[in-house]
Amino acid sequence: MGTDENDHLLRPEGELSLQLPAGHDAVNMFGDVYGGWVSSQAVLASEIRAGQEAQGRIATVSVGRMTFMSPVLQGTILSFYTRVLERGHSSLRIEVECWGLCPDGKVPRKVTACECVQVAIDADGHIRRLPPAEG
Repeated sequence: MGTDENDHLLRPEGELSLQLPAGHDAVNMFGDVYGGWVSSQAVLASEIRAGQEAQGRIATVSVGRMTFMSPVLQGTILSFYTRVLERGHSSLRIEVECWGLCPDGKVPRKVTACECVQVAIDADGHIRRLPPAEG
């Protein structure tokens, strides 16, 4: 975790997979966004990336630990960046970084990160092989 004076040196890793504002439906009675809401969006971002890589249906197998580095206020624009860390025969291990831009802020701040594992499945819900990687 960087200090405030070094926050400008940090940059997201990966590609932007999901971006949305934290609305009033995601906050607790203190005006902070629930960590569970942020984590569900992180999983969604990972699923979006995995679905693109798998070229079809996927299922989430696991979600790693998340540590929140700064609070998220209502109105913060959250950006979720994903990066494939490992590609197996049927599974993907994806890192998700969440960055937030407060309505009054000029520099995005890293909020949290986690790793998710997804597996490619067919129409019947059975594990299938991933298509060959592009590029």
